Amino acid sequence: MQKPSSIGAVSVINSPSERRMAFLLAGLAMIGPFSIDTYLPAFPAIAADLNASVLQVQQSLTAYLVLFAAMTLWHGAISDALGRRRTILAGLALYAIASLFCAFATRIEMLWLGRAIQGIAGGVGFVVGRAVIRDLYHGPQAQRLMANVTVIFAIAPAIAPMIGGQLQYFFNWHGVFFFLALLACVLFFGSWLWLPETLPAEKRQPFKPQPLWDGYKRIFSSTQFLLLTLATTANFAGMFIYILSSPVFIIQHLRLSPQAFGWMFVPMVVGMMLGSMINARVAGKHSQRRTVALAYAIMVSAAMSNVVMNALLPPQLPWAIAPLFVYVLGTALAMPCLQMLSMDLFPDRLGMTSSCQGFIQSSFNALLAGIIAPLLWDSTLTLALGMFGCMATGLLTFACYLLARSRQVHAKSV
Repeated sequence: MQKPSSIGAVSVINSPSERRMAFLLAGLAMIGPFSIDTYLPAFPAIAADLNASVLQVQQSLTAYLVLFAAMTLWHGAISDALGRRRTILAGLALYAIASLFCAFATRIEMLWLGRAIQGIAGGVGFVVGRAVIRDLYHGPQAQRLMANVTVIFAIAPAIAPMIGGQLQYFFNWHGVFFFLALLACVLFFGSWLWLPETLPAEKRQPFKPQPLWDGYKRIFSSTQFLLLTLATTANFAGMFIYILSSPVFIIQHLRLSPQAFGWMFVPMVVGMMLGSMINARVAGKHSQRRTVALAYAIMVSAAMSNVVMNALLPPQLPWAIAPLFVYVLGTALAMPCLQMLSMDLFPDRLGMTSSCQGFIQSSFNALLAGIIAPLLWDSTLTLALGMFGCMATGLLTFACYLLARSRQVHAKSV
């Protein structure tokens, strides 16, 4: 096992193995994609059972994402004040209760409320888990663990819609939310048993208005932080457009059944796992900036070929899916490096920095779910153009970061 950094709250003897930590943190991060992807195949059944339109059911996803985005701004700051372990356990308990509320919903308004409460708690593992990694490790060690977490986490988008399709088939849509409640309970007890407190009391930050204001102001006023986080957000949005649009993309455009979501999600997850594994391999051997540059070369080729094929060919397997695999590979290769570069800007505020990252990404994801994806999913070509636009935005913001970083280094040398 790698030795924890000097800021770690646990000793080498008492700390869990890196592998077990990776599985646990990946499981905590899986709450997010499971909350989104598992119930997508059940949209038609939910609409019919609750006397709602598919658009109204789609707004339950928006309700989740809006509250998810709002709370990601606070999960890290709360964990900076109260500790990582306590924050994660409380979030998992609330998520389990909200999932049961959704399972017993009899009106669409009840589902909206339950999904909103899920959103309040759903991001706690995603946000605080990244701070746990940086509490324990630094440099290539942290990058490798972040990449290993991503490898395991990448399984979620593939199996979530397939599990959701089977649950909906055997237990109707209510079974999806009972499953989410069970998942939260399993993670709660796993965290209770194996998650150490990685932030010692002497390193905690006061949860008071002035220190919070000063911390958020310092982070959000950092040009480099904003550029790196926007690059990460834009890269992910390129594939998230397809995830949000998957019921239309799979069932209407590709004319497959609700149980066939694996045709899209499995290649995407294989790409995510492969990109993350490559990232873990090159950690410490190549600079993070060089790794991100290679990732963008992959994403550019994938996004451009996706536009060309959808402009010239009808929406059919395999060419409608193949570019997604390549694009996601590039996204996964870049993501750990971009996240580490931005978190390393504020080593004294790791939880808050992770929160600010999550807030920007989740806010844009909510915008994607509520407005952008519905505008793009009418054709596969507009979806491909959406991916290309997101990729181009990410590439531009990363180039601006390199320029800002270069200017900062030059100013210090002078």
